[in-house]
Amino acid sequence: MHDSLINSSFKYCECIAKGHYENFPVASFLIPKEKRKYIYAIYAYARAADDFADEPGIEGGNPKRLALLDEWHDKLKDCFKGKAYDPIFIALRQTVEDNRIPIEPLENLLKAFKQDVVKSRYKSFDEVADYCKNSANPVGRLVLMIFGSHDEKLFRYSDKICTALQLTNFWQDVEVDLQKDRVYLPEDDIRKFGYSYDELFAKKCDERFVKLMEFEVVRTKDLFEQGKKLIELASKDTNLKKLAKELKLIWLGGTKILEKLKGIKYDVFNKRPEVSTFDKIKIYAKSR
Repeated sequence: MHDSLINSSFKYCECIAKGHYENFPVASFLIPKEKRKYIYAIYAYARAADDFADEPGIEGGNPKRLALLDEWHDKLKDCFKGKAYDPIFIALRQTVEDNRIPIEPLENLLKAFKQDVVKSRYKSFDEVADYCKNSANPVGRLVLMIFGSHDEKLFRYSDKICTALQLTNFWQDVEVDLQKDRVYLPEDDIRKFGYSYDELFAKKCDERFVKLMEFEVVRTKDLFEQGKKLIELASKDTNLKKLAKELKLIWLGGTKILEKLKGIKYDVFNKRPEVSTFDKIKIYAKSR
């Protein structure tokens, strides 16, 4: 394949990543320039699939969404057979070749997007954690592979951080997800604290809801702590040294959101906790 086509395909993916309101967390200036194009390719692949699953206005409803995701999966399989025509998959093909990336983590992302189409309630925390195995954990593993690591031990620590980040996003966005008739708070936990789905949709922030959220936040903090070892190991690894600071930034950003949740007394119905510019400056200073 001509270098000009590959380069233009990477540029296309970069435009998608930079043009979206949601900044891909590891595509910052701290990532070496030669690695960023691969991050952008992964992002563009996942962004398109996520839009099939989640963006409003797709005619045909859920059956159409699932059909689009199946088509995307077919393109992925073709990509691994050396057949790529879409610019996203041309860039992705080069990415998987250059970084020895297997198909499984990319397929797992699609499983999560499909799950979002058909499932909107979770009975137990184990169900939520299983979702995170497909929705969040593959991203961390893909980034490690882009930096030359295929170490299963590092993958396991990465999984802890990625699951914690996904959970943090769920607790941060309880109200946002309610608008989509989607609840990631486990039903078992909701009932454990004497709360209910009806009260959740009525946005009742009482003592029971606060205790429920406190419980989820403590569990999420524990996962962040279990994964923290990755930052230390990455800083000592020749291939991962340049990634270590970015990992620390991500870790600090995630735990800061949990602090913010506590700061608003878990009233996510009226305020979405976010990391301010000042917070980001302090986090960056801590990461140095």
